[in-house]
Amino acid sequence: MPTIGQSGTGDIFITPEESTQPKAGYLPDSRPPLLLTIVFVSGMAVMATEMGGSRLIQPYFGDSLLIWANLIGFFMLYLTAGYFLGGRLSDRYPRAGVLYQLTGGAAFATGLIPLLADPVLTISNEGFQSANGGLFFGSLMGIILLFSAPLILLGCVSPFALRLRLGGVQNAGKVAGTISAISTAGSILGTFLPVLFLIPSLGTKATLYLFSVVLLGFSIFGLWRSGSRRVIFFIGMLGVVLVSALLVLGHLIKPALNGELLYERESAHNYIQVVRPAYNPAQVELILNEGHAIHSVYNPQQILTGAYWDYYMVAPFFNQGMQEQEVNSVYVLGLAAGTVPRILTAAYGERLQIDGAELDPAILEVGRKYFHMGDLKNLNAVAQDGRYFLLASQKKYDMIAVDAFRQPYIPFHLTTQEFYKLSREHLSAKGTLVANIGSPSVNGQRDYRLVEALASTMRSVFPNVFIIDVKGTFNTIVVATQQPTSLAAFRENIAGLQNPMVRQVGEVALQTGIRAWNETGTVFTDDWAPVERVIDQLIIDYVVGGGK
Repeated sequence: MPTIGQSGTGDIFITPEESTQPKAGYLPDSRPPLLLTIVFVSGMAVMATEMGGSRLIQPYFGDSLLIWANLIGFFMLYLTAGYFLGGRLSDRYPRAGVLYQLTGGAAFATGLIPLLADPVLTISNEGFQSANGGLFFGSLMGIILLFSAPLILLGCVSPFALRLRLGGVQNAGKVAGTISAISTAGSILGTFLPVLFLIPSLGTKATLYLFSVVLLGFSIFGLWRSGSRRVIFFIGMLGVVLVSALLVLGHLIKPALNGELLYERESAHNYIQVVRPAYNPAQVELILNEGHAIHSVYNPQQILTGAYWDYYMVAPFFNQGMQEQEVNSVYVLGLAAGTVPRILTAAYGERLQIDGAELDPAILEVGRKYFHMGDLKNLNAVAQDGRYFLLASQKKYDMIAVDAFRQPYIPFHLTTQEFYKLSREHLSAKGTLVANIGSPSVNGQRDYRLVEALASTMRSVFPNVFIIDVKGTFNTIVVATQQPTSLAAFRENIAGLQNPMVRQVGEVALQTGIRAWNETGTVFTDDWAPVERVIDQLIIDYVVGGGK
């Protein structure tokens, strides 16, 4: 029999015998049907919703650290609220049927996300296009709030399951550990299954619908096993989710911003679009993720693009006394669909050997299908991280061309002093490193914070660095040379070129303006490279400042 006593200090204590007796309101371990199963499935649903949410936002806002910080921060806030609410509700209504109503509600709210996301995201995209700060940030908050209901309800599951499972304090640690382990195991599967298989195979919206239906199905079965009369209501919810899926799936993920959409796909790395622009129907363009940058172009009627890709042709001629026949090998880091190799091959012929690294193999497939990348017999295209390719290579190149973006970011490991040292080791005696860097305009003034940081980092490795603004764009080309040189050497080399196309681009660069960079400013390293913070500041200033 349990006994109650009083300590010498006056505190009331209960002897351990009482802990072996379940209190009123607790359900025995065998009563709640599917309890551990629903914990596991709910853990999957939490992470699947987070992974799916990031991919829903990515085609409109990109994959920036700022977006991830908002998503993760708000998701943790919602789960925290759910933990608190679940603990209170489980004490007041310690019944399995209530838990299954919570998970059913979370599943239904998850099933509404694909239906509601598009109109909110479309408005947000318009806010970014018009540089309307209020519209941009307001709609971004709106899409994040779409995840509040399912995440708060899913956060209720673990404390509620613990309350139902716990028969007494003598096994509290074991029960808490079991619930946490099962929930975490579900979260692990909910992280990798969508990323590695479901999203690339089915798409983001179909993946969210799948997890919604699975969780709702288990919730309905649990309600039925618990004898709840509300099971019919949740069966109706399942019908609404299925009808919503039929209406939404099969439609475009996102319409083309300007022109005809020829192809779209979600890969493990990117949301990919191929678009025929209205302003130039002879051309096709590669659009990735949020769609505010063109990553490759192909026009069978012309070679020159009038954009930053053309400038890679003239970068080798910053070296003293450089001749066209000395440009024999190039490494393109950030190959995309092959625009840079196509232009370089047109300029120097198929004798030019080109290695190109592109992280996403799906983009290489698109390049071969829509951008005639397969016609470039001198191109060796590899699906691999660009820096890793250099680490594993023994080759030296006459030019290393860097055009890698995880829009709006340049991957930080391609902006550091260590990367530039590695690149210099793989350059020939007259080799050059050339990089495309964003320089947005606010109120008519270029913002060079990122350009100058990377130019300073290059200058800490190379003897000369030059900066070229690309007219009519937000792109700046930064060129670093293996040997000491001068702007006068570039001007002399361009004047002596035999190839009229290369000479034309060089003359445009000179007319636009080239400046040598000799400053010793910020230097990024592998240990400290706040490229995301700099770009976040550029984005915020661009939107709040009203754009160009």
